[in-house]
Amino acid sequence: MSEVRIVVNGVERFGVVEGRTLLSGFLRDGLGLTGTHVGCDTSQCGACVVHVDGQAVKSCTMFAVEADGRSVDTIEGQAAPDGTLNAIQQAFQDHHGLQCGFCTPGMVMSAAALLKENPTPGEAEIREYLEGNLCRCTGYHNIVKAILAASGQDVAAIAAE
Repeated sequence: MSEVRIVVNGVERFGVVEGRTLLSGFLRDGLGLTGTHVGCDTSQCGACVVHVDGQAVKSCTMFAVEADGRSVDTIEGQAAPDGTLNAIQQAFQDHHGLQCGFCTPGMVMSAAALLKENPTPGEAEIREYLEGNLCRCTGYHNIVKAILAASGQDVAAIAAE
């Protein structure tokens, strides 16, 4: 067993974990932050994306002990303290970028990482960036549209699907 100290969404958190505990499991089971979803445990679906020291990471591929002393941002930390959605979350809502919602936390976190790297990506770049995130409901059209809108680009001419 190992003690871990991780700054999660700006708050220092502690826990005791087995060496084999995945970061996704620690966030969900150890800290009660269930917004990070686990869809596959094999790094295929992207539902578990969080940011570790500002970089998008599939939390099912990282042990909790590897996050010791680091900063982790989850979907729970994306909205303002009063619950106001951030620009990406609001765009997903406004442009119907979600249906069942299971993939949404990972999509939002991946979109945030993309927009940090490139504040105004094109459609092709968004689609390429999201290759590691699976959605079984939307067909991605409205997710791409939401990310374009969150980046401040005009999406009025893009039909909803």
